Amino acid sequence: MSTAASARAADLRAGDAKAAPLGAPKTAAGKVAVWADERTGIAKGASVMLKKVFPDHWSFMLGEVAMYSMIICLLTGVFLTFWFVPSMGEVAYQGSYLPLKGITMSEAYSSTLAISFDVRGGLLIRQIHHWAALMFVVSLSVHMFRVFFTGAFRKPREINWVIGTILSMLALIEGFAGYSLPDDLLSGTGIRAAEGFMRSIPIVGSWVSYIVFGGAFPGEAIIPRLYSVHILLLPAILVGLFAAHLILVMVHKHTQYPGPGRTENNVVGFPLMPVYTAKAGGFFFLVFGLLTLISALVTINPIWAYGPYDPSPVTAGSQPDWYMGFADGALRLLPGALEFEIFGFTLSLNVFLGAILLIPVMYTITGAYPFIERWVTGDNREHHLLDRPRNAPTRTALGVAAITAYIILFLAAGNDIMAIRLQMSINDITEALRVLFFVAPVLAFWVTKRICLSLQRHDRDTVLHGRESGTLVRTAEGKYYEVHEDLDPYTRWKLVSFESPAPIAIGSGKDANGVSSKAAKKERRRAKLSRFYFKDRVEPVTPAELAAAHHHGEHEAIEAPSAAPQAVKRAKQD
Repeated sequence: MSTAASARAADLRAGDAKAAPLGAPKTAAGKVAVWADERTGIAKGASVMLKKVFPDHWSFMLGEVAMYSMIICLLTGVFLTFWFVPSMGEVAYQGSYLPLKGITMSEAYSSTLAISFDVRGGLLIRQIHHWAALMFVVSLSVHMFRVFFTGAFRKPREINWVIGTILSMLALIEGFAGYSLPDDLLSGTGIRAAEGFMRSIPIVGSWVSYIVFGGAFPGEAIIPRLYSVHILLLPAILVGLFAAHLILVMVHKHTQYPGPGRTENNVVGFPLMPVYTAKAGGFFFLVFGLLTLISALVTINPIWAYGPYDPSPVTAGSQPDWYMGFADGALRLLPGALEFEIFGFTLSLNVFLGAILLIPVMYTITGAYPFIERWVTGDNREHHLLDRPRNAPTRTALGVAAITAYIILFLAAGNDIMAIRLQMSINDITEALRVLFFVAPVLAFWVTKRICLSLQRHDRDTVLHGRESGTLVRTAEGKYYEVHEDLDPYTRWKLVSFESPAPIAIGSGKDANGVSSKAAKKERRRAKLSRFYFKDRVEPVTPAELAAAHHHGEHEAIEAPSAAPQAVKRAKQD
């Protein structure tokens, strides 16, 4: 055999090309990939990443919209930096917008006008940048709502939830810095308000204002400093946090909604390459195209209508961008009686609490929630399957209550506009909103929890007795009942595959010798919170209950929740 092989090899004609080694790249791209892999070892990691499976559900796109909006902000922001001049030096405007020609203004405002009227495509890019920033904030917020209401923040994703919380808070600061840069009358009014907020910080407020503004307001340093923060510091932090967020998503694998074949140990979906990559790429261009269309058709922040900033006039009806509205509303609702003197210092808590303290406190509570819930429930397991919001009624009700409080604060930011439009007293509107801030969240909590429990009971009834078919049957005894269609296994799976934890029992708080435990108070407090979370609950249908309902064959009344644990015990005994 070897002699024949050698003979055949010797029969090659002159000029014949030798066969390439098995697996050798044949294209230029393949050769480049091999070259890079030999020097970086990237192939193994890339192979694992490209085979990563992602579930397919529309709600998961909310996070993608946030990521794409941030990318669009970065791209358009680079374009704007070519012409924007971050300086408060005064110049006489000589651009093409005639109503402001010859007026003295800052170089920042003049360059923004030049971008809007003299740079080809500048106004469109400016508007895309602004609309993308708004889209980034709203999509990030809605994405966090999805994560919260479905319980996607549970172990092992607590760190990712904290990262998302920090991203959301920094997005507000980045947005404020961005719309303050043009130095028009509206943004200048916002900066003037921010300077007042800084001064309300107890003891050190005036020093903080002096350091930030480089002297007395307005100074000449605030625009260059905001520019550095807006294009360097905060974008670097945001990109870094986003990268960490995506890496953790890869490490932990993606969450998924319950369904047949979906467990805590697998992910049902499509691989990153080629399916998900193609879908994600197409979705990016859809988001970019939609933002471009909105920016071309809907004007936002027309700075030429406001004029340059001047500390003397006050812009009536001026409002911040919507995402800062809740803080403005809190500022308006806080009573003036919270300003007082102590030890020779004036404490303006009516300003400090709403304008400075509210945002970090709110986001601290938000970031700490996964750890609070884990402590209350005592659940240290990993969770990769999502909850239906109705199956976690207390958590869902808490989320709706928080959103309700946010809406009240947001409405309060327009109390002056409402008073003018509705011909009402601004004092009456303010007092009503103060009452609603404390009453509406409690009412929203109660109503939401009742709705969730009612939906759970409806699901339980549907599983036990099927869907109403509308067909009436008469028995030989003259009795009538409606025929119910049985659910298919796939639909039934979604309605029964959840847990309904029982409240933690309150122990005696004493050891075997009758001595009170040091942790007794802590455990009692935890038991009370557990009772708050799980006192009202509906047990999922057990196989024994389902078999009994099918055996009976008629529409029975739903079993009371209090009897459900007994049914579970009977099922286990059977």
